[in-house]
Amino acid sequence: MAVASTSLVNASTASPAAAPNGGGPALRIRLDDLRDPRIAAFLEEHLADMRRVSPPESVHALDLAGLRRSEIRFWSAWTQDGTEEMLAGTVALKRLDDGHAELKSMRTAAYLRGRGVATQLLAHALAEARNAGHKRMSLETGSQPFFAPARALYARHGFAPCPPFGNYGPDPASCFMTLDLRAPRCKAA
Repeated sequence: MAVASTSLVNASTASPAAAPNGGGPALRIRLDDLRDPRIAAFLEEHLADMRRVSPPESVHALDLAGLRRSEIRFWSAWTQDGTEEMLAGTVALKRLDDGHAELKSMRTAAYLRGRGVATQLLAHALAEARNAGHKRMSLETGSQPFFAPARALYARHGFAPCPPFGNYGPDPASCFMTLDLRAPRCKAA
């Protein structure tokens, strides 16, 4: 697997926001080429969940082909369990224009939910977007109860509701949020 960038992070060093439990697993986050079969299985599970909880016309999650598009950068996060490397989560950024990026495919492995992985992934994506010169990051997530933890995470990090952006249209099953990346950074609760 070709790896363009790798970082070892934990919640105390990944971002100004610490994981909710004050720690979290140490993660190795790397730019990923999507060739690992574990990534394919993980993303299939993600798509299956999205199809289970959202109307078909409101599923905006990307498959492998969609994530391989040139305007998208995709990262995987890994943790060690003894000698085995375990997939902890994924996150992607889609370039909408020179100043605007969209957060895509953010997902934490079920066995690590609630342990700060999403906070670390979001911090990584925000840093990458800022480093790329983006001024704004937006996202689409579901409005259903299944997505409440995600909406709360984004709100804690300064994302606010916004109108549909990019190619999205109004959708009662979607919640659109945005963050001005130039705004002063606050510690998330």
